Amino acid sequence: MRGIEKIGLGLFLVGVVAFLVIPFLGSYSLSEEMVLAHTKDIHRDKMAELLAPMYAQEYGSSFSFLSAYREQFNPYNEGLKSQQLWDEVIWDDYTFPLAKAALQSPVRDSPWLFFGLSIGLAVLGGFLYNFRQYADEPTGVKNNGVFHSSMKNRGLLGMITGSLLILFYVVLYWFPAYLVNLVAMVDPISVFLSGNPSSQWFLYGLIYTLAILVMGVRMFRKYRGNRYQQLRTASVMFFQTAFAFLIPEILVLLNQPYFDFKNIWPLDYDFFYDYQISTFLSAGGVGMFMLIWGVLLIIIAVPLFTYFYGKRWYCSWVCGCGGLAETVGDPYRQLSDKSLKAWKFERWIVHSVLALAVVMTLLTIANYFSGFSLLGNVTNQLHSFYGFAIGSAFAGVVGTGFYPFMGNRVWCRFGCPLAAYLGIVQRFKSRFRITTNGGQCISCGNCSTYCEMGIDVRWYAQRGQNVVRASCVGCGVCASVCPRGVLKLENGPEQNRINELPIIIGNDSIKIKA
Repeated sequence: MRGIEKIGLGLFLVGVVAFLVIPFLGSYSLSEEMVLAHTKDIHRDKMAELLAPMYAQEYGSSFSFLSAYREQFNPYNEGLKSQQLWDEVIWDDYTFPLAKAALQSPVRDSPWLFFGLSIGLAVLGGFLYNFRQYADEPTGVKNNGVFHSSMKNRGLLGMITGSLLILFYVVLYWFPAYLVNLVAMVDPISVFLSGNPSSQWFLYGLIYTLAILVMGVRMFRKYRGNRYQQLRTASVMFFQTAFAFLIPEILVLLNQPYFDFKNIWPLDYDFFYDYQISTFLSAGGVGMFMLIWGVLLIIIAVPLFTYFYGKRWYCSWVCGCGGLAETVGDPYRQLSDKSLKAWKFERWIVHSVLALAVVMTLLTIANYFSGFSLLGNVTNQLHSFYGFAIGSAFAGVVGTGFYPFMGNRVWCRFGCPLAAYLGIVQRFKSRFRITTNGGQCISCGNCSTYCEMGIDVRWYAQRGQNVVRASCVGCGVCASVCPRGVLKLENGPEQNRINELPIIIGNDSIKIKA
């Protein structure tokens, strides 16, 4: 390892350690004014009364503060539930806003200092490390010991990395009150962009975007000389930074609804929820444009672009989930399971998620237009289940945390309902295919090794068959790593995509179906 890489790795590790330590700094002290300022009108008096024993007390950690909070709050709430007084139950979770308000720490006093010592050092170290990688190697990607790496082949380093990712996602989604120091650290950035203090989702969006940018540099270095890989890496970096992060925050600054213009139903599963529709309709012309834009993406843009370019136009060029998978997750792409059993599970699971999203959306729309007289609270319960099981646990915890265990496209392959929708169009009504030249294939296996979607590309290449699969995201890495130029991504006449080509063995002809 060269000197600049060692410096970069060292800075990155220091930044990560600082990031892990920061949540434990400082103390917490709650006042009645804080409770009144950070609770809803209907709960304000009761919450002020319940938490009165905590006033003027100092708690040395988030754990002791939240433990005291639950001691005061839970008995009251659980008592109402046991008596089935559902209208009086406080369903809102105030742990995060109250913990952030009560925080007294050096992080709150000097946010830029701690940002620089944690995220700043990690970003700088990542850039230095990635910029020097592959500098002395010839262009092209080979199977150069990738299965002997502790980080990249389910070794100890990979297990530690995956465990930390899973822990971060679990705390972020369900226990954000323990992260208030980290959230307070990025308050100045949030105030600058949107005019509002940061939330755990702003912290996540910032880290997500920076991770794609840092690891995007690695992609430029690794695939230098390959124009397709360079362009699509630049594309996902741009769409994540501009459309997923900056524009939604700036819209809030301009008193407009928070909206990601590249997010499409059913991936954007709450697009048709009643509160979203109400937000769009109450935002005037801009809100109406957002609503119409979202609907046009679903019924026109998705089938039209997928017909001409396959699902790659979105999954490998625009999508934020795909952007993270292609940059941060690229070192783990070889871990995708290529077995027939995995393919069978994949088809059942991903299309089941799509079916669930469709049913939930139809019920939601029907209930909305019936004035909520058709199903009442049933849709809210369905929303909660889907948001927890699919939107949080699957897309977040498993989808990203399992990179070092199952490869970088776990969510895209097994859980994303939009990928399933795009895949159906791509499989049966699209001009996209990966063509193969079987006569040139030397069966090296690079293509199958690096296929993140678990497709045994070599099987097709050996037989001269077009790769026409619903799961293929058209990342083009299989073609990039092929030493003989056997594979090519093409958009051609639809009638020639799926064919039956004979393989000649002696005087016999064997038909192989695509």
